[in-house]
Amino acid sequence: MRVLGIETSCDETGVALFDTERGLVADALYSQIAMHAEYGGVVPELASRDHTRRLLPLIQQVLDEAGLARNELDAIAYTAGPGLVGALMVGASTAHGMARALKIPVLGVHHMEGHLLAPMLEDEPPDFPFVALLVSGGHTQLVEVHGLGQYRLLGESVDDAAGEAFDKTAKMLGLDYPGGPQVAKLAEAGDPGRFRFPRPMTDRPGLDFSFSGLKTHTLTAIRRLEQDGELDDQALADVARAFEEAVVDTLVIKCRRALDATGLKRLVVSGGVSANVRLRERLEVECDKRNARAYYPRGRFCTDNGAMIAYVGTQRLMAGEHDEPGIMKAVPRWPMDSLGKP
Repeated sequence: MRVLGIETSCDETGVALFDTERGLVADALYSQIAMHAEYGGVVPELASRDHTRRLLPLIQQVLDEAGLARNELDAIAYTAGPGLVGALMVGASTAHGMARALKIPVLGVHHMEGHLLAPMLEDEPPDFPFVALLVSGGHTQLVEVHGLGQYRLLGESVDDAAGEAFDKTAKMLGLDYPGGPQVAKLAEAGDPGRFRFPRPMTDRPGLDFSFSGLKTHTLTAIRRLEQDGELDDQALADVARAFEEAVVDTLVIKCRRALDATGLKRLVVSGGVSANVRLRERLEVECDKRNARAYYPRGRFCTDNGAMIAYVGTQRLMAGEHDEPGIMKAVPRWPMDSLGKP
């Protein structure tokens, strides 16, 4: 089965082709970061319009790279949610229009299930079961995974996601969008001993996250430095370091608890924040202590991409799932624990 995957949930247009015999054959991605950076964040209307401009050329690029014509596709998968509703509709309408013209099945898949299973595209994918940390701009979740559609939510953020907290902190520090890589880069020059920020919700049992209080603590620290006339470049780097270490420590503590609670020895870490170097280093140390192993997608598959959608779509299409003819799905809010086994 040859499945075209389409990702248009937010600010990146992703397309890929997955073949059940050859694996990932081709993929292409167009990022809107430069366009949205001017506004300090994603502008939904601009995102939707840019998806409309970019999607069909990217589909043709992937087909050309794969050496296939459109009529050689067996099915199409697209991101149905969660995400920006206008952006989702671009992918959904394109997928359904192509599928109807080609008379092939089409399926809307869950964006976070794509991130969850993105490491399956690597040369050494994890076996089931495993614990997954999904950490991105819109989500921070711990999930126990026993197979496709067999998910148990262990904990999630009750307010800001980790990536969202990074973006908002970047604005406080005067850094460009997207914030995560910018804060991490600035933190490299920071003094780890100058500030210690709180590790939210680690002083109580449970696996939920909360980053809004940490964000407020960071803002208070910046304002205090400004009032005291001490807000120079080094102080900003020190604040960035303290913030990053607080987020990383919190994520690591919760992952440790999840592994201990489930007794599992495999940890999948995916989503944009999973590319953070300090987070990976700390998780490797914790896994070594427990004789466990951490798995990550390759760098370009940490953020949104079409490859993960093509892969998940293929698995569910092979299990017999598909959209009803003419019924497109665009679900801005879609709890992943509502997904069932095919």
